[in-house]
Amino acid sequence: MAAYSFRSVIFDLDGVVTRTASVHGKAWKTVFDDYMKMREKRDAEPFREFTHESDYLPYVDGKPRYQGVKSFLESRNIHIPFGDASDPAGKETVCGVGNKKNDHFREILKRDGAEVFSSTIDLIKQLKEVGVKVGVASSSKNCKIILESVGHGNLFETRIDGVVSAELGLHGKPEGDIFVVAAEKLGTEPRESIVVEDATSGVQAGRNGGFGLVLGVARENNESDLLEHGADVVVRDISEINIEWIEKWFRRKPKPLPGEQADRETGFEPDPEKDGLKFKINPAYLRSGKDLISDKRKFVFFLDYDGTLTPIVSRPDLAVISKEMKSTVEKLSGKHMVAIVSGRMREDVEGLAEIKDIFYAGSHGFDILGPGFSMIHPKAKEAISVVAEVIEKLSKKLSNIEGLIIEKKKFSVAVHYRLVDEAKHLPQIKAFVENIAKEYGSLCLMKGKKVFELLPNISWDKGQAIRWIMKALKLSWKESSCVYIGDDVTDEYAFRSMRTRGTGILVSKDLRPSAADFWLSSPDEVRSLFEKIIALPS
Repeated sequence: MAAYSFRSVIFDLDGVVTRTASVHGKAWKTVFDDYMKMREKRDAEPFREFTHESDYLPYVDGKPRYQGVKSFLESRNIHIPFGDASDPAGKETVCGVGNKKNDHFREILKRDGAEVFSSTIDLIKQLKEVGVKVGVASSSKNCKIILESVGHGNLFETRIDGVVSAELGLHGKPEGDIFVVAAEKLGTEPRESIVVEDATSGVQAGRNGGFGLVLGVARENNESDLLEHGADVVVRDISEINIEWIEKWFRRKPKPLPGEQADRETGFEPDPEKDGLKFKINPAYLRSGKDLISDKRKFVFFLDYDGTLTPIVSRPDLAVISKEMKSTVEKLSGKHMVAIVSGRMREDVEGLAEIKDIFYAGSHGFDILGPGFSMIHPKAKEAISVVAEVIEKLSKKLSNIEGLIIEKKKFSVAVHYRLVDEAKHLPQIKAFVENIAKEYGSLCLMKGKKVFELLPNISWDKGQAIRWIMKALKLSWKESSCVYIGDDVTDEYAFRSMRTRGTGILVSKDLRPSAADFWLSSPDEVRSLFEKIIALPS
């Protein structure tokens, strides 16, 4: 059995696996038209019918039922009490209207049944045959009965639907919670997983969840909308893509930016036609380095510290930013917004950089401080005592290993083995750290360049921190040219968050597979890029 770089695929249900969108559409139309006619009669409001293109697709499709009700009504400037899930069908609350829709949906489903997309079922079977895990994630609370009605109740290895979401308190789309939890249940991570979605809110959720590939299925002739909202690739039908091309995607390398090296490797150049396929690639992947430099929008820079603003050094305390780089970043921050996003403690990286009036996000984004803003993730605070306990255990067990550095942080602890005799000690270090991670369920293990790090096991990373800063500053992704530059495994979270709405730049001596768009070989080339951007006319 071939080993693939991706380990799981998580499918939306309606419009991807089953053809139930028309059933949902009929139920929504009946309920909303009845409600709007009632308001016309009672309140003398002009009646305007609920339509598929203008109402169902932008306000309802892909969203949890009550969220869909609220979204549509607000689009008509109608505000009614939210109510409770136990409200009787038809009560004039968001929940009451949603419950009435659900009753209509079940009636239509029982009467007319549902269909499946055979090409999707075929792909699922192929994936399972080669050992790739499959799950279904849907906002619908009817997911189970729909699958059972079409004879596929046992097709998926995990199911995260509206019922499970309510039990776990998950956020609905466009947040990525249901897909992230599905990946966890399959024993995989988003970075090695695929989301398959037909709704704009769903592809947004896949991107926000940091998934390795977000595949849009354009059942509604909506390729452009899906691409605009974050799909990496869009097909009209699942038959337009295959496992081999997906594997090629997961092995892609960023394209080189013009730099000091004369002879550079070539990065990933997506070309469906060359592979005999029909799907569309997001235009973001077709950009060149010249497109980045010539962008007329205001830049927003998010920068890793170690390996990006400074070379990688043998000890963390030796990573002091050069005078030249510091001066360049200060000039850059005078023209554009700059944030340093680091795995180091925020106070640590702030003290090393000593650059004023910029944002600092430390501990992989758990601790953020900038002009007029500050945030410490509340769940990270809860881990402080646990981290202190783990530091004590690590020190007792591993501190006698020559060259090992245990970096003690507030919210995490990093075990650096760059100076260790790896042949002699690495198996012991790795086994002990992995056992600690298993023992403390509130912590997770992250592996970087010659380092193991134990940090709070919560859905937060550099990518999430970037989204928080963008929202806190009310910065528009569309109106800004957002760039993240980093060198390590932990920076891949940020690269995936940037994907299709910003630019990721990998800093690495050698070109390697990455979710970044472009590649520079050293901090010196990073500084050269900054100088080119500083020189651009304002």
